[in-house]
Amino acid sequence: MTQGFDTTAIHAGASADPATGALQVPIYQTTAYAFRDADHAAALFNLQEVGYIYSRLTNPTVAALQSRVAALEGGAGAVCCSSGHAAQILALFPLMEPGRNIVASTRLYGGSVTQFSHTIRRFGWSATFVDFDDPQALRDAIDDNTRAIFCESISNPGGYVTDIPAVAAIADDAGLPLIVDNTLATPYLCRPIEMGATLVVHSLTKYMTGNGTVTGGVVVDSGKFDWSASDKFPSLSAREPAYHGLKFHETFGNLAFTFHGIAIGLRDLGMTMNPQGAHYTLMGIETLGLRMQRHCENALKVAKWLEKDPRVETVTYAGLDSSPWKATADRLYPKGVGGLFTFAIKGGYESAVKLVGGLDLFSHVANLGDARSLVIHSASTTHRQLTEDQQRAAGAGPEIVRLSVGIEDADDLIADLDQALAKATA
Repeated sequence: MTQGFDTTAIHAGASADPATGALQVPIYQTTAYAFRDADHAAALFNLQEVGYIYSRLTNPTVAALQSRVAALEGGAGAVCCSSGHAAQILALFPLMEPGRNIVASTRLYGGSVTQFSHTIRRFGWSATFVDFDDPQALRDAIDDNTRAIFCESISNPGGYVTDIPAVAAIADDAGLPLIVDNTLATPYLCRPIEMGATLVVHSLTKYMTGNGTVTGGVVVDSGKFDWSASDKFPSLSAREPAYHGLKFHETFGNLAFTFHGIAIGLRDLGMTMNPQGAHYTLMGIETLGLRMQRHCENALKVAKWLEKDPRVETVTYAGLDSSPWKATADRLYPKGVGGLFTFAIKGGYESAVKLVGGLDLFSHVANLGDARSLVIHSASTTHRQLTEDQQRAAGAGPEIVRLSVGIEDADDLIADLDQALAKATA
């Protein structure tokens, strides 16, 4: 039976604990699990039987979260890990080899731009950044060594929306997987797999948990990509020496990527999610639909107010009628475009810094997606490692302030912005 979003958010991956009857998923705070006998242990280690071995690989609390997120995203399976950045590496790990590249959107979180510009080069990988609003530029950036296309559904910090079906069509033509970071939209606003994405990644730290208590990430596998259609993805299609020549795609079918993420990715990279963090995220997801609805309502009201304020140059929010992305947003994101957006304050860098320091209800932190409203000046913090050209391409120029609008009373948030703007532009 097909269930609604909110029902799935509460019940997927969970059932009463068989040992105690506990209704909430217990925190299985354990490192290891007892084997029934030597044959049982051997079967688990040979991937002949599914079960629990060691909590770097699998844990019942984390497994419940994986099932819930996969259900919400419409995926075949999911692998949770320690952070959103870990999820990006975990997603790329089975696809890449030295000399291979990805094509990524210019409109990404600053930390992702840095990760793809610098850090992945240590693995011998590289990234080409293009404007995904230009389909021909995206096609031209793909070459024989490209192994994935990467974008955000709704971008951080600018709140731009991506035409995922259009990008997915280009990826399909090239025989490449499309990876979509769905952190800002969450599956409440956008289900990238239904639009053609191969893999979906999240920073669970943000809206999915929603209370600013833990860090976590996840990779959701659509189960729809044919990893054996070419010789581009030998980690999934060819024999794996560590498992006696097993072929992941041949053996596990639509769960090949998920099993590889656990049996190879978590085994060797060790970017494990802790069970207590998984528990907090499971509880947060229970109210995801309610929270996202309020985030969207509040953000739109605040954005409309700022757009009319003479102390503000521009507001970048795809929910506004003035946005060049409004038509795409209405077509692909009908429930709203989230709680994050940016605006440019008159007076440039100095006024932006003063504004951030003058707010009371908005907390100045390097996070987003909290129930509380948050603010940051990206150019001096999250995007400071980038050049000014890169900052502007990412929607984080020196005059830009990023708001993560929470679920408080919108009128109180507007009053706080009003008094801070008065101080910043005096």
